[in-house]
Amino acid sequence: MIRRLPFALVLAWVACGPSDGAYEWELPYGFPEPRVPADNAMSAERAELGRHLFYDTAMSGNGSMSCASCHEQRLAFTDGLPKSVGSTGETHPRSAMTLANVAYAPTLTWANPNLRDLEHQAQVPMFGELPVELGLAGREGEVLMRLRDNPVYEPLFRDAFPGDADPYTILNVTKALGAFQRTLISGDSAYDRYLAGDDAAISESAKRGADLFFGEEAECFHCHGSFLFSASVDHANNVFDQANFQNNGLYNIDGRGAYPPENTGLYEHTGDFGDMGKFKPPSLRNIAVTAPYMHDGSIETLDEVLDHYARGGRLLTEGPFVGDGALNPNKSLFVNGFELTDERRADLLAFLESLTDEAFLTNPDFANPWLAP
Repeated sequence: MIRRLPFALVLAWVACGPSDGAYEWELPYGFPEPRVPADNAMSAERAELGRHLFYDTAMSGNGSMSCASCHEQRLAFTDGLPKSVGSTGETHPRSAMTLANVAYAPTLTWANPNLRDLEHQAQVPMFGELPVELGLAGREGEVLMRLRDNPVYEPLFRDAFPGDADPYTILNVTKALGAFQRTLISGDSAYDRYLAGDDAAISESAKRGADLFFGEEAECFHCHGSFLFSASVDHANNVFDQANFQNNGLYNIDGRGAYPPENTGLYEHTGDFGDMGKFKPPSLRNIAVTAPYMHDGSIETLDEVLDHYARGGRLLTEGPFVGDGALNPNKSLFVNGFELTDERRADLLAFLESLTDEAFLTNPDFANPWLAP
């Protein structure tokens, strides 16, 4: 028997009927079909080419990194660093976001409201210079020549783009990367099995944690609801823009809401001080394996994350960013604090750990194709 779902999870599951396209999605229970750009139809061949490109160090200027260097499968396609490091050694201001279920993301970075599809987003790590990531700016011809020179790619490009006289283009590279990333769907956690009717899939402690998570006292679900466990969610049948950015009281440097200058969030793009410190609520799926936390990796453990939200914002008493985030005037109305007893802490941790999808972390379909079996 299928369990009645929390309303917060049901919200984004409207009109999720079968696909009209040729590509056969293998979607978990309750997952709607992802939105796919009209000019990049999904195909298994295109996704397979994208998988090879994703793991290929030829995709960096100096040949030292691939996309997977900052997005490791065992870490739910994050990198375990507080702030990512590019191919030239340049440290980035933010941490690498998970790619799990990125097909359902209406925006694709921590705070940029304008990056809306994976094909355009791929150009940022490839060609961006502030900071340098893969370091391919001005080397487009060189990277395409590397791909041409590798005989493995000839049938992959041909099969992925059969109508192109010359499929070796940067546009096709980004299309293939986008297709592969859309296959990275995670929805087989212990909690998913519990929702589908397996009462023994999670512990009694995790069940109590779920009740607290979806309750009005802790109010976690307001920013981390939907099947994605994020308020920022999209799918093929969604008719509203659900891009979402929130200030969770992480900083309050000047007592008026300021954030560190390299991480001002949505404000960087809008110039509206009301957007200072607003970032996208990340999905909590596989959250137990994606430490450290927050956009800048400044919270190391889930225990500390719970302390942050239980207090209603972080208090920093030393260092360059001293301030009381609980008093940040831009802080979300849902970050009010709650009582965190030892039992409640254990229950919430048990629930969050039940969101880990072990099969996703080891699925050979998402693994490095260049490694010998």
